[in-house]
Amino acid sequence: MPKPLHEPVDAALIPRFAGHATFMRLPAVASAEGLDVALLGIPWDGGTTNRAGARHGPREVRNQSSLIRRVHPVTGIAPYERLAVADVGDLAVQPIDPAAALRQIEEGIARICAQGALPLSVGGDHLTTLPVLRAIRKADPARGPLGLVQFDAHSDTADRYFGDNPYTHGTPFRRAIEEGVLDPRRMVQIGIRGSVYAPDEHQWARDQGVRIITIEEFAHRGPDAVMAEVRALMAGAPAYVTFDIDGIDPSMAPGTGTPEIGGFTTREAQAMLRGLAGLHIVGADVVEVSPPFDIGGITALTGATVLFELLCVLAENRAEAG
Repeated sequence: MPKPLHEPVDAALIPRFAGHATFMRLPAVASAEGLDVALLGIPWDGGTTNRAGARHGPREVRNQSSLIRRVHPVTGIAPYERLAVADVGDLAVQPIDPAAALRQIEEGIARICAQGALPLSVGGDHLTTLPVLRAIRKADPARGPLGLVQFDAHSDTADRYFGDNPYTHGTPFRRAIEEGVLDPRRMVQIGIRGSVYAPDEHQWARDQGVRIITIEEFAHRGPDAVMAEVRALMAGAPAYVTFDIDGIDPSMAPGTGTPEIGGFTTREAQAMLRGLAGLHIVGADVVEVSPPFDIGGITALTGATVLFELLCVLAENRAEAG
């Protein structure tokens, strides 16, 4: 029996500025049961090392997502006609104890996976991705470590911050590699740039086999060539997609905690996201949207648009799989 499909609120009946704020104006549901994709928020930024505020990201991305219409303008994909999608709310994550918060995130994602849905989340800082990856990996141990497609200004493979603290938004992917959650030979990081703490800051990641595509290499090659390499690297095996909003130049997405000038444009970001078509994506997120640093909601709108692009890729992949 086909799953019941959900439709966004009709903007011709209820204006976009009215009604309850949910992702894409979809129904809010209490459980991921019966869904193909569960949209959710992870409002936690306890791993932030400087400018906090990403804990407010999910709420503002919901607000700005009211501007997103139903059909993709290039591919013609209407995701709500192909996938059962709804907003399952925010994970209940307490802001005081980081270790407890990471457990809560992992447990929340594990429930969504157990209910048969793919998690598509909005953070939160980038440390929130680590427990999400743990939960997805544990949900199906037989498939092995996951691949990763990471759009970001920073590699996030540092080891320790502030003495001996191993868990910050600058360390999640080092921990994931060490724990066997990610396969570093199927990891690609796109847009890496900015000043570093030491000349060999990225050497550990490269030694593990992580493919780092700096913004300079990206600018030379362009989105099409880069995404062709990504598709070849993932080779049809399970992969997670994580989009740190600071991958985009801060002139277009200022509302983030660690801005780095010289990033890719929003148009280039869209081109790369569309290049994910055909990958075996088992989950995805948008992180580091920090509304306190935003201007006119433009960063949150960018986050909502990235979310829609990812949703459309998932719908397109479902159609191709038959």
